[in-house]
Amino acid sequence: MSTQLESKTELATSEPKMFAVFMLNDDYTTWEFCIKIINAVFHKTIAEADAITHDIHTKGKGLCGIYTYEIAETKAFMVRDQARKEGFPMRCSVEEQ
Repeated sequence: MSTQLESKTELATSEPKMFAVFMLNDDYTTWEFCIKIINAVFHKTIAEADAITHDIHTKGKGLCGIYTYEIAETKAFMVRDQARKEGFPMRCSVEEQ
């Protein structure tokens, strides 16, 4: 008599953690640059970019988007890199949601 074992494999899957990218206010970065970079990096409309820029300047930070970790870090790097190239001290934060 032979015995066959049935094997079941269950995959443990879950949604990836999400991270918010915020642009932070400073006294030097212009409104125009904020709108330009939000539009280019985060693909927001000019109206959306203007609203986010308003939050940056009045609340100290503005939510630009929520992404997986790698994408959030890449977008934050892109903002900082472009800001440095144009002479602005723009900072971003990436915060787990």
